[in-house]
This record gives sequence, structure tokens and C-alpha cells, in this order.
Amino acid sequence: MYIWIRTFQLGFKSLMLHPMRSLLTILGIFIGVSSVIWLLAIGEGISQKSQEQIASLGATNIIVRSVKPPDDTTSTVRILIYGLTRYDFEKIREGVPAVKDAFPIREIQQRITFREHVVDGRLVGCTPHYMKANSLKLARGEFLTDMDCESKRNYCVLSANVAEELFAFENPLGKTVRVGRYIYEVVGVCQPKTASAAIGGSLSAQDYSRDIYIPIQTFWSEFGDRITTSRSGSRETTQIEINQITFQVNTIQDVHPTSELIKLILRQNHQGKEDWAVTVPLELLEQAQTTKMMFMLFMGLIAAISLAVGGIGIMNIMLATVTERTREIGIRRALGAKRADIIRQFLAETITLSVLGGMTGILGGLTCGPFTELIRWILNQYFPSVMAQLPDLVKTMAPILVPWSIPLAFFISVTIGVVFGLYPASRAAAMDPIEALRHE
Repeated sequence: MYIWIRTFQLGFKSLMLHPMRSLLTILGIFIGVSSVIWLLAIGEGISQKSQEQIASLGATNIIVRSVKPPDDTTSTVRILIYGLTRYDFEKIREGVPAVKDAFPIREIQQRITFREHVVDGRLVGCTPHYMKANSLKLARGEFLTDMDCESKRNYCVLSANVAEELFAFENPLGKTVRVGRYIYEVVGVCQPKTASAAIGGSLSAQDYSRDIYIPIQTFWSEFGDRITTSRSGSRETTQIEINQITFQVNTIQDVHPTSELIKLILRQNHQGKEDWAVTVPLELLEQAQTTKMMFMLFMGLIAAISLAVGGIGIMNIMLATVTERTREIGIRRALGAKRADIIRQFLAETITLSVLGGMTGILGGLTCGPFTELIRWILNQYFPSVMAQLPDLVKTMAPILVPWSIPLAFFISVTIGVVFGLYPASRAAAMDPIEALRHE
């Protein structure tokens, strides 16, 4: 043990003879170790955020959406009939034993007005379950109730942005807003909610910032199923009864069999017309977990390359050191040092470099979270336009430190020091003492 301690002391003194060269070598390992921790933390943060979005849809949920078929006509006036129907809803809810509940929604774009204030938003006809299913939270008032739906009341709940634009300096509760030719009393206001990203090929992104929610029975009664829109000089009339239905089943084991049964029923009802799509969050969650492992592996591979580059830097420096210290090696061998002593000395120096690089790299890796927040703050303060264009995932994602990445990165850094130091050490030990003493 004393021999190793003494060897490391001598090795450290030798490295301090060329401090700049040693620091640059340590920097290579520092970057590699920090990269391992940073990349795995960022990968874990992105994966966690994606899985949270999918999990929020419910592992025991099956989501069915209406899908607009491709345009196959150039007529300026036409009626396009597609999507889910109330018959689909009732047949699946009543005919599939595993379905314990179902929540339909109907949505269209509408202009919302209050006095001189106007907002173009999304009118959503829904049931009371919509709030929980989409993780909405109330800022004031209450959400729609079953009685509101059954009685077809003209009540509405506003999203935070719509409430702020229409009622900048007033309490919206009890006030009335106009949507089309109908008047609705405001009974609640939601808290701000971040838009969700598109999940799967059949579930589009959802922006809740400009929503107004009314009972779905009220929607069907007042707006009906046919909506006519004008664009570029032409009119398009679409007939949709339901935009989306979320089915809840009893257990996770029922999800896959029930989704297949729902698909079978829809194929029969729609006579082979593919104007619907089924999304199973449980499948997406399983896919996300698999993608996470692949993503982490890819990130780790990139970081491993950085560490390998740092190791090559160590080998390069140590080979140059061997050439510079040829005469010193010859003197030590002439005084009785064995080959094992020479190998031990050079290995001690490479291990010292890699350990110092690994320790500083770990400290650098621990700054991942604060550094990410600092970058966001700088972008918000000095480049708000750039920040506004970034995806919501980038704006809200927080790196999550992977505990095992710290010992792994340190172990790899030490291993690299040993592996890349063996060749220079062996080359130094293999020198002929007489030839080494002749070296100038």
C-alpha cells in the first residue's frame, strides 16, 4: 500500500511539472463524464414528460376520434358526412361489458363575444367528466354538472385566456357571453393549462387556451350536427355527431380485448369506411418506455464517444511524456527499478488524470438542472421571440438526474485511464536501460 501511495505522490508531482498540459488532458475527461450525466438526465427528463402526457390520458382508457376522409371532390358546395355517431356511442357503451363509462365531446370553432370584446375560440360540448379526463383545474366557480347536461342549460366554463381577454377587469362569474346567436351564463373559469403535444397518429395536439365548455346536450340541441364554414370563396358543410369518445374499462387487462371489439363494431357500423381512429394510451405508454430505453442507449453511446476521445488524449499525452522522460526512465532502471515499477508509475499518472477529470466531471454534471434553468431565463429575458417559438416540451422539460449515471461515468473514466495508460506504461517499461541512458 505504501508503494502505491508513494507512486501516486510522485505521479502527481510529475504532472504538476506541466500544469497546462495536465489541465487540458483532465478537461477531455471532464467533458466526457459531464456528457454522460447531462445527456442521460436530459433524455430522462424528455422521456418522463412524454410518459406523463400519455399517462394523463389514462391507462384504462380507449380514445376514439372522428377522422376526416381525404377530399375527393372539387365542388364549391357540398355536405361531408363522416365520423362517430350517437348510435356508435350507445351501441359500444351498452354492448361492450368491459366498458364502465364513456365520455363524448363535440367541438367547433366559434366567435365568442362579451360587449365589444371578441375572441375566436373552440366551443366544446362535453360532460362533467371532461375536466378530470383532461386534468383541468378550476380557478373560480364550478364545472358543468350532470344536471346541467340533462336540463340542457345554457351554462359555460371559460378557459383562462378567454376569460382574461373578455373580462380583463371584471369577475366573469354570472356574466353572459354570446356564441353565435346563443347566450351562455359563465359558471366557472379554468386555470391555465399547457397545450398537449400530438400523441400517436390518431390523437392530435390539444390547445386548451381558447376553449369554452358547454353541456354536450345543449350543443346538440342548439348547434346540431351540420356546421357550414366559408373559406376562399367556397362553402363547406360538415356533419359530425361526435368528435371524440373516451371509453373507460374496468382493468388494464381489458384494454386490448375491448379496443379490438370497439374496432370491430365501428367497422360494421361504418361499413368499412375509415373515418375513425382508435388510440390506446396503454400501448403508447409501452411504446414510450421502449423508446426511452433506445433513447438512453443512444445518448449513452454519444457520451461514451466523448469519453473515448478523452482517453485518446490521455494516451497521446502519456506517449509524449514517455519520449520526454526517456533518460529519467533509464536512470531509474539503472538504479534498480523493475519494469513493474515503471508501469506502476505511469499508470498512477494516468489514473490520477482520469480520477481528477471524473470528479470534476461529476460536479459539472450536477449543474445540469440549474444550467438549464439559466439558459431558459436568458432566453426569456433577452430572446423572448426565440423562446416563444420553442416547443412546449422544451419550455417545461426539467432534466432528471439518473442516479446510476454518476458511478457509471466515474467508473468509465477510471477504466479509460487504465486502458489508455497501459500502452504508454508498457512502452516505457520495455525500454532498454542502456539505450535510455544514451538518450539526449
